[in-house]
Amino acid sequence: MNSRPVRRRIAVAVTATAVLAAGTFALGAGVAGADAGNQGGKHAKPVTKAQVLGLFDQWNAALRTGEPKKVADLYAKDAVLLPTVSNQVRTDRAGIVDYFEHFLKNKPVGTKVESVVNVLDRDTVIDTGVYEFTLTDHDTGEKSTVKARYTYAYEKQPNGKWLIVNHHSSKMPQG
Repeated sequence: MNSRPVRRRIAVAVTATAVLAAGTFALGAGVAGADAGNQGGKHAKPVTKAQVLGLFDQWNAALRTGEPKKVADLYAKDAVLLPTVSNQVRTDRAGIVDYFEHFLKNKPVGTKVESVVNVLDRDTVIDTGVYEFTLTDHDTGEKSTVKARYTYAYEKQPNGKWLIVNHHSSKMPQG
């Protein structure tokens, strides 16, 4: 059994707590973020805030395809999804696909309102903030907006691709 994902998740949780308790970590302040062609070491390029924010843009574009499997492809095999409009925690690809099969019926379009990026190490970043989704009721065509808090934890894979390992989204307490 490969214990790397479990150890990584524990390390992400502990490190995230420490970083958040100490305040926002300045992006690019000497933290090395390896690119796909250079897996670390002293020649690693720092990951930029724009690159991290671009991961949401990729996810949002996948939503617009209307294809649940394309969205699920952006999540790691053992990712955890705590979705906005479902009470069920999703802990595997089948559960994530199932959630998006229902969510995508509302033709969601996301817009970030506020974002805080924390680089934990060259392979792990957290993007936390507030976003809004415009949803279209699939029966009536009526549009509504849902404002929610979010956290995405991303992990760089050995092939250089960033995948979501943890995604929490919850509706704002006040509307």
